[in-house]
Amino acid sequence: MEFDISLWAIIGFTFAAYAVVGNDALQTLGTFILSNGRLHWSVLFAFAAIILVAVFTYGWVINGGDPSYGRLANTAKYPVVDIQWYHTLPPLVLLVITRLGIPVSTSFMVLAIFATLDGLTSMTIKSMLGYGLAFVTALVLYLVLTPTLEKFFRRTEHQQHFIGWVLLQWITTAYLWGVWLAQDFANIFVFLPRELTAFESFGAMSIIVVLLAYTFANRGGPVQAVLKSKSNVTDIRSATIIDFTYASLLFFFITLNDIPMSTTWVFLGLIGGREIGMNAMGKTREWQEVARIIFSDAGKLFIGFVISVALAVLLPMLASSMTGGGAEATPLSDVVEESIAPDSGTDETDPQLFR
Repeated sequence: MEFDISLWAIIGFTFAAYAVVGNDALQTLGTFILSNGRLHWSVLFAFAAIILVAVFTYGWVINGGDPSYGRLANTAKYPVVDIQWYHTLPPLVLLVITRLGIPVSTSFMVLAIFATLDGLTSMTIKSMLGYGLAFVTALVLYLVLTPTLEKFFRRTEHQQHFIGWVLLQWITTAYLWGVWLAQDFANIFVFLPRELTAFESFGAMSIIVVLLAYTFANRGGPVQAVLKSKSNVTDIRSATIIDFTYASLLFFFITLNDIPMSTTWVFLGLIGGREIGMNAMGKTREWQEVARIIFSDAGKLFIGFVISVALAVLLPMLASSMTGGGAEATPLSDVVEESIAPDSGTDETDPQLFR
């Protein structure tokens, strides 16, 4: 199905681009921004912008005009639809939540309204696997690193800006930012055609770069408070280890399959496992405080998930009632409407839901 880029598509794309960049700057660039606070934001922005343009261009070329790296290629799970006003509301809600400093999943918030039940289920399972694997990986890693490397970092804090570590951090940040973009471009480009012309691509990329500049000018925004609450994340060396571990986990899931997933779940799983591992070996804070932080972050993820599914189901129904049934239903709203409709007298099950 082909469709022109409508005004609603442009509005939805812009909302999604700003919300995704603003929210996920915490995960991908948060430690980079915090640990390089002595540098002007424009220097850090230029570095990130160059990588963004390179990753975008590469994906657009090798995927025949699709910068989402094939995450949306399965139209049975993520159908191409004509963008209506209600499609723009989930990224707008995400934008508001981001301004409140709440780290929710942009993948669920933006993609749920476009996904079929099968698509949402696949994305949920992969994201849960991502959280669990990241949690266990970080727990084991920091049980080893806390009494050794992290202890050394605390003793030699004045040495963290040694040129070797600075260079390693910037390389690691480039690695992380690149793999994250390849994973999360789908959350932005779901509003646009699956194949973009060079002109459309340049315009879309320009919008993202401008919004990225605004995010850097604000040093990551309110959501940075989530990262600042964690133990020892401003040391360049500690930040480098976090970023490399996170990037490697994302790279694993990128190569696993092309199903979209929540990178936020992976990130908070990593940070949660790290907090427990560090506290078990170094008692950086009271266990009640550690538990509060982890469950608070997990609770915010769950709230975001519930809101995203609710919006995906209810908004098309609301639009349909307002227009007398003229609005196009989304896959999830169709499923709900069929489940609450009067019994048609047949026991046949739609095989599409279980493919």
